[in-house]
Amino acid sequence: MTGSEGRDGVRGTRVGLADARRLEDVVAELRALDYRYGGGACRAAVESRLPAAVALLDGVTKTVVLARLCTAVADLYNLAGWTNFDQDRPAAALEAFARALELAVEAGNDDLQANIRYRIGRLHLHYGAVDAALAEFARGREAALLAHSKLAQAILSANQAWAHAKKADVTEALTYLRRARQEFAEAEGREPSPWDAFFGPADMAAMVGTVHGELAQVVDIRHGRDGIPALTEAVAGYRGGMTRSRSLTLIWLATVHALDGDLDVATAVGEEAIELAGALRSPRTRQRLHSLSAAARRFSGNADAQEIVDRVDDLGQFGR
Repeated sequence: MTGSEGRDGVRGTRVGLADARRLEDVVAELRALDYRYGGGACRAAVESRLPAAVALLDGVTKTVVLARLCTAVADLYNLAGWTNFDQDRPAAALEAFARALELAVEAGNDDLQANIRYRIGRLHLHYGAVDAALAEFARGREAALLAHSKLAQAILSANQAWAHAKKADVTEALTYLRRARQEFAEAEGREPSPWDAFFGPADMAAMVGTVHGELAQVVDIRHGRDGIPALTEAVAGYRGGMTRSRSLTLIWLATVHALDGDLDVATAVGEEAIELAGALRSPRTRQRLHSLSAAARRFSGNADAQEIVDRVDDLGQFGR
């Protein structure tokens, strides 16, 4: 390799498309670990890659390479944010997401900006800051429209639906959910971006069930019954590598059955959900079990309900 002037006028190693492709492959491998085992399985590896990835930017001499490499580095920061979120490290996650956004803007990549905004919104939603989540989802939607990405639009619409469900706004929740399903249908046949590729038919079904499950918790149990077919479809549709998504969806399915008093079914479904959550290196997933435990606690004196509560409590103690 020969020396060359980098983007800041510093002489360094020439960086080309091959370097960008290698970094993209690394991000894909680390993201697969996150899906299968949880953020704790790869967060340290993701963060250890960041300094060298950033250093590559100073060796870029061609604009086309800079845009692609900026996108790859931005997505590595995006993954760093997500794995920190999954590890219950919100401050570190937001710091990484902010850097990801800066680089995605520099790359001119609206599609990636939409995905980062979605993930920031999900963090806010998890910690109960629903209005902040809606603001991020709205910004993400603007970027998705600029990117002409129907899949990104579907992801944002589905999560807007979830946020409105948390606010007990049935009309808005179901309106956004219908829009998400339409956009998802329109995205069929288009090659997804690496950061959006997770959102296939199983995830769309899971979001339908999630919105109905949320409405069951805060409005009326009948909404949960409406979501059971979608949650069941999602659980059946998750491929082997999507362990965390399967666990989260099983938690919703068990929670809805528990809310409806189907405690034998809730116990059976919850057993698998708890087992998967216990195997994952994902405090976020274990935190989501609280909704299942709360639903079961409504039936004090019932043996099945108490079994659910005890198993969630045991896992919580084990996970500390």
